Amino acid sequence: MRATIIQAPYDMRVVDVPEPVVQLPTDAVVRVLRSCICGSDLWAYRGESSRVPGQRIGHEFLGTVEETGSEVTGVKRGDLVVAPFMWCDGVCDYCREGLTTSCEHGGIWGDVGYDGGQGEAVRVPYADGTLVQLPKEAASDDHLLAALLSLSDVMGTGHHAAVGAGVHEGATVAVVGDGAVGLCAVLAAKRLGAERIIALGRHQVRTDIARGFGATDIVAERGDAAVEAVRELTRGQGARCVVEAVGTEQSMGTAVNITRDGGAIGFVGVPHGSGTGLDLSVMFDRNIALRGGVAPVRAYIPELLPDILDGTIDPSPVFDVTVGLEGVPDGYKAMDGRTALKVLVTI
Repeated sequence: MRATIIQAPYDMRVVDVPEPVVQLPTDAVVRVLRSCICGSDLWAYRGESSRVPGQRIGHEFLGTVEETGSEVTGVKRGDLVVAPFMWCDGVCDYCREGLTTSCEHGGIWGDVGYDGGQGEAVRVPYADGTLVQLPKEAASDDHLLAALLSLSDVMGTGHHAAVGAGVHEGATVAVVGDGAVGLCAVLAAKRLGAERIIALGRHQVRTDIARGFGATDIVAERGDAAVEAVRELTRGQGARCVVEAVGTEQSMGTAVNITRDGGAIGFVGVPHGSGTGLDLSVMFDRNIALRGGVAPVRAYIPELLPDILDGTIDPSPVFDVTVGLEGVPDGYKAMDGRTALKVLVTI
């Protein structure tokens, strides 16, 4: 089959690899219909996170079950399924608590020795704990497939950020970051009942999506100017609920400085390239809470799936460029050059 590998920084290739097969009785093999490129994939692409030459890549996909191991009972051949970005056994203490990303037997697609989502098929460990069945009829609906694919990462991660920030009915929310996760956090905040949502971003295509997702205010400034602008919108106090969806020192510093005393930051931006920008004495003095981390999206899919199926939420606009599998290297170039927000891969 064909699959994407990373050979070196800025060197993505689609190559022939062995077809996956069931190796353990808890495995399934999924034939991929849709995958995508994540903003976090760019850190490997740019050489900011290490990869072994030839390592698979991609951690978001949905597709059709092709084969199952003898102990798999939750899905069967022909089922349409979505996979969260980390597999999990579904039964360990962490999984039972909803923290599936800390599963004692879990892992992420593209780990050395495992398939990546940006390929024609994937061997899925612990299929019963990992895969979520979707309506079969969705397979013929391109728009719905894009929306459902967001459940593998960005919609669940945006929701995790909103939950961490304590978003509630009538809340004022500020979202730092206008990537796909930040935009999905806007949508998640709206879904949870936020009354005012301030999106920080300077790219009109993205801020237009933010407005469509429920943002009531846009702040295009950065750094100190952004802090001043948010405070002007909030009677000088800042927002009670803040999402940090970038992961840089500057973005975390901005998040802290726009948070109202007694408020909370939900952070889901993968930290990269610097410290976190946290001054614990400031957070202590102002009673600011910090919650978040790697989003346990498998635990959120059952909650979010019905709202996508009935149209209550539609995250599909975050996919603004579509390529076939052979076009994945060009998709990375587009996202790295910020000419694409999030690239959808049809297979």
